[in-house]
Parts: sequence; C-alpha cells; structure tokens
Amino acid sequence: MNEFDVVYIALGEVEARVIAGRLESEGIPTLLKSELGGLVPGGMARVRVLVPRESVHRARLLLEGLASTNEEP
Repeated sequence: MNEFDVVYIALGEVEARVIAGRLESEGIPTLLKSELGGLVPGGMARVRVLVPRESVHRARLLLEGLASTNEEP
C-alpha cells in the first residue's frame, strides 16, 4: 500500500474538497482526513489533504503556484 503525506491543511471540508479536486484534476490521487479536536474559529474542523509520497513534490509545486498567482484552487 502507498504511503501518504500531508500537503495541505484546510479549514473545513469544503476547502479540503476544493484543494483535493484541483490536485486530482492534475492526476494526483488524494485522501482527506479530519483532525478530531482540531476545531478552528467558527467551529470548522481542520482537514488534512494527503497525497502519495511519490507525488508530494509535484503537489506542493502545484499548490505553491496557486498561492503565488492568487488563483482560487
């Protein structure tokens, strides 16, 4: 089984699903894991976005590119 690493921590499931969708549209498989007890203001739980270890570098580059262009994920 592939090992997965965290590439993003979202503030809620909606944000996590948007990020995961963006990564999956680039061919990068994702898993979402909710952090129990990781509530943020407004009552939303933090959700970790994970990708296979061999895709971490590519996923981080993609996410950095989105952040640097202020593009919505």
